[in-house]
Amino acid sequence: MARLPRLTLPGYPHHVIQRGNNRQPIFADADDFEVFLAQLTEQALKHGVAVHAYALMENHFHLLATPDSADGLPKMMQSVGRTYAQYFNRRHGRTGTLWEGRYRSTVLEAEAYLLPCMVFLDLNPVRSGLVVQASDYRWSCASHWLGLRHDRLLSPHACYWALGNTPFAREAAYLALLESGLAASQQKSLVDSALNGWALGSATFLEEIQAKTVRRVTRSQPGRPRKAQTDH
Repeated sequence: MARLPRLTLPGYPHHVIQRGNNRQPIFADADDFEVFLAQLTEQALKHGVAVHAYALMENHFHLLATPDSADGLPKMMQSVGRTYAQYFNRRHGRTGTLWEGRYRSTVLEAEAYLLPCMVFLDLNPVRSGLVVQASDYRWSCASHWLGLRHDRLLSPHACYWALGNTPFAREAAYLALLESGLAASQQKSLVDSALNGWALGSATFLEEIQAKTVRRVTRSQPGRPRKAQTDH
């Protein structure tokens, strides 16, 4: 079966996942992380993509970003993927592909899933046992949104602004979200939707998204009767 084209819509937040080939490391040290972030910052600005959150892990990374145009996100990812792979191979004396196929992504309903997705990304290093607190991890956005440092890559989404009327109020509210964490079902929904390319949101949101593209946005068309229970 032919794979579906990516679902990319301007003006909507997208959760992006990219893994290293065979789950191999894509970052070996601090220099690699810094080079990647510098390239991402440059290409996000060039292609009109607002990056709201990120988490860079040893063998994969997550992004949460809103493109201004239909081709902004693909062009950004293509540029960063190509230039970073060339840099990494040259620096570490390796050849061949760095990435596990194309990046995976999906569109999120901002009001329901943007903040949970930010929390999911920032807690990734905690779940992996790398740090005790999300703000202690250098290669994610947690410390920026908690007011501990400034990251020029990041752009606040309206959902983050709505957390409070002052920077202190927003930072305190976001810290509370991090401390509360996410249910396992929320984590699964965020990962599965991105890996499979299905939009994530309410029935009304899915209908709104489906009206903007001929590409299917869910496993079955909105409103289509469910199949027998043997269909999982």
